Amino acid sequence: MTTTGSGRDDRPATEWLADAVLYQIYPQSFADADGDGIGDFAGIEQRLDHLAWLGVNTVWLNPCFASPFEDAGYDVSDYLTVAPRYGTNDSLAGLVDSARRRGIRILLDLVAGHTSDQHPWFTKSAGDPCDHRYIWAETDTHPGDGFQPSPGTRPGWYKPNFFPSQPALNFGYARTHPDEPWRQPVDAEGPRANRQALRDIMEHWLGLGLAGFRVDLAASLVKDDPGHAETVRLWRDMRGWLDTKHPRAALMSEWGDPAVSVPGGFHADFFLQFGADDDGLKLRSLWNNDTGTVSEDWAPLEPYFGADGTGSLDTFLDGWRTATTAITAGGGGFIALPTANHDFSRLACGPRTTEQLPAAFAFQLTWPALPAVYYGDEIGMRYVPGLPEHEGSVLGPRYNRAGSRTPMQWDSTANAGFSTAAAERLYLPLDPDPARPTVAAQREDPGSLLHLVRRLIALRKSTPELGSRAGVRVLHAGYPFVYVRGGRYLIVVNPRRERAQFTLPEGTARGPAGAVEAAGVQVDDGLVSAAGFAYGVFDLGRAGAGAAR
Repeated sequence: MTTTGSGRDDRPATEWLADAVLYQIYPQSFADADGDGIGDFAGIEQRLDHLAWLGVNTVWLNPCFASPFEDAGYDVSDYLTVAPRYGTNDSLAGLVDSARRRGIRILLDLVAGHTSDQHPWFTKSAGDPCDHRYIWAETDTHPGDGFQPSPGTRPGWYKPNFFPSQPALNFGYARTHPDEPWRQPVDAEGPRANRQALRDIMEHWLGLGLAGFRVDLAASLVKDDPGHAETVRLWRDMRGWLDTKHPRAALMSEWGDPAVSVPGGFHADFFLQFGADDDGLKLRSLWNNDTGTVSEDWAPLEPYFGADGTGSLDTFLDGWRTATTAITAGGGGFIALPTANHDFSRLACGPRTTEQLPAAFAFQLTWPALPAVYYGDEIGMRYVPGLPEHEGSVLGPRYNRAGSRTPMQWDSTANAGFSTAAAERLYLPLDPDPARPTVAAQREDPGSLLHLVRRLIALRKSTPELGSRAGVRVLHAGYPFVYVRGGRYLIVVNPRRERAQFTLPEGTARGPAGAVEAAGVQVDDGLVSAAGFAYGVFDLGRAGAGAAR
């Protein structure tokens, strides 16, 4: 590792990301230092020791720019100033510095494709027919395609990117048409101005010490773009600028299709609950149990990590192989695998019980992806059903994102240690379950999920064969899931309640394998036997007790 005299890791992003253990913080729900009921930078800074103890080395913050919060901050009204409810630009810089001293990088969420309708760019554009920073159709009749009526003196309609309050920035259309003059080419004046603005925004925050960005809706910039060819060209250009000007800065995408996005310019992309031709089925086939956040467009399915043991890994593994092949051919990069996120159900959701979570983490933290832990998942915080809509959280009759955004549960004091505010002033209600897990209680229990996650992270970081760049060989894609990492470590995961067995193929070490971290799994004389909800990491190069505790 190359470091400066100040201890800063100077490796380029292509290198340090390989060792990243990501942790997503929803800032309004993590820790509240000023007692107003909403999380803030000072609160995060006060809790950095938890992240350092856990072994996290990279934090991604959801949007913290100035905003009217019609969509929880994904509606930006000023890209260069943080929202006062979180603090100031100086307090963010202080958080970044405190994190750096603990070996933790901070990434910001960059909302690249749209702004708030209260952004000065939009209010100006709504009154100036010569302004082309947004997409305007100046027609007497509705142009279709989701356009919204102009709120200003400018006649016609504007195109939103998500909610009506989020007008799409104009990065051009891949296909123009003389009958639709709003379809400007990607090299028109408005698109060029927006590409420069993106660079200026990134330059500003990188100058304050941020380590890079996760780009929201990264595939959405260029409109009517078959195969995302023009969008890819834009991001490759942006990546080239970053590699030259800021080689240590990471560029990650919310695209949900790493086979396209990573060769298309990003260092990494997430498997998500949406994206690619299968609408996020690769991730959903692992975790989603038709509870919590459920889109009406999703066909019901049994996840592989379900107690009944009726799910399948085929979709995930096929997608993984396709993406890794494309990434390798495109010059390299990473796939990030999240436990959950602010738009998707937590692992602990619906019928999935606490005893099922260790197997899920044993898989996630030993698979050759970049693991991304959503805040609170390390203690098994659950998706809380039945919450009211808040800051645009509801996307459908069974899709309320608020259940995945509740306050972090630190201890048994008032408001679970999240805030000193009155309960009714909290950003969202706490999980009302009196048995809700807390960091403090699990820190005191060596057998807790928290301690297991910490041990698995430490094992991953200390064992190159378990990292993102080591190989993986799948031996059995049923129950149990059995694979070998780096030619040496045997991983066994059984997420169903019933026992499962598998006979190792000839050529695999047959004697007792040394258990490194395991519960409920035995490996002896070539037979793998896994109890319900069991997991195990075994060193095939070290003879020892094959029975797990």
